Amino acid sequence: MAIKVCHVTSMHPVFDTRIFIKECGSLQKKYEVYLVASNVENQIKDGIHIIGVSMPPHGIRKMLTTKPIIDAAMKVDADVYHFHDPELMKAGLSLKKHGKKVVFDYHENYAEYLLTKEWVPRVLRKPFSKFFLFFEKRYLAKYDYVITVTPHILERLLTYNKNTVQITNYPIYQDIEDNRKWGKSVCFVGGIIPEWMHYNIIEALSNTTARYHLAGPVISDSYLNKLKESKGWSKVEYTGGRISYDKVFNYIQECSAGLAISTYNDPNAGYKQGTLGVNKLFEYMMAGIPIIASELVLWKEIIDKYDCGICVDPDDINSIATAIDYLVSNPEVAKIKGDNGRKAAAQYFNWSTQESILYDVYNKLIESLIKK
Repeated sequence: MAIKVCHVTSMHPVFDTRIFIKECGSLQKKYEVYLVASNVENQIKDGIHIIGVSMPPHGIRKMLTTKPIIDAAMKVDADVYHFHDPELMKAGLSLKKHGKKVVFDYHENYAEYLLTKEWVPRVLRKPFSKFFLFFEKRYLAKYDYVITVTPHILERLLTYNKNTVQITNYPIYQDIEDNRKWGKSVCFVGGIIPEWMHYNIIEALSNTTARYHLAGPVISDSYLNKLKESKGWSKVEYTGGRISYDKVFNYIQECSAGLAISTYNDPNAGYKQGTLGVNKLFEYMMAGIPIIASELVLWKEIIDKYDCGICVDPDDINSIATAIDYLVSNPEVAKIKGDNGRKAAAQYFNWSTQESILYDVYNKLIESLIKK
């Protein structure tokens, strides 16, 4: 009899890269996999059974509506359930009472993330964060396994549940054709938000010979207008919106470096510690171009060990400008660093290394089911 696995999300998009493509995609090779998600049609895609649940479209009401999702998950009658949203943390344990194995996937640093949420009144952010810490400690201790994405979150969750493991968001490795151009430009692909320090980067451009290829959805018109007011905006080539995944690497390879200059003040990224939950570094490495990244502890360890880029202070515009100019003016150095990153991505920083950890977790869960 086939083992049934059911992933459950109320807030993430149904085809979320981590949930659908990586985790469900990997598990589908071994098990019968279901994915319960909100506001999507029932269908089978890539061998995965998708169960759609009608839910409020967004906001607090959606966060508080868990019963329809849990009811739909129960009807699947899976052996293992894998939850992905803090809103489902308590409700997910109801399936454990029915003899099911339950896993919680802790994608982000939720407790500290509440300190930055605009929808939470400023005076309530610290109390909400403390309440959530109490809440997660109580409920995560009862899960059969907890999965997270980066060391600074892993360290805390292990104090709640010894069955906590790290499964990062490394990209699925592709042997990308070498079309690198080493042009007089640097690039960024992703969400255009203040946390990625675009204003400082664009200010730095005015002191370089480089252009900035910028692609991705912008958080707001007001933020884009602020960027346009920078003296370096004339050197920006903004494509607007998302680039399809099949074109991303060609876009990246037009440039001599990829930028991952993150603020030091992002709780989700562990402040100055940094996070392995961000794909950006590893996608640049896979494309074979060097990285210019913030001097975050985790990122600097990788970049220094594999000699695949340059670390800078995100608040130091001169430091950013110097790093950009150095790599666009020295293509032979950029190529060496890019080649180093590409080798490291192929060997270490790719989803196959994490897939094996996911399989190990599921093997242990299923062994414990069989022993019952």
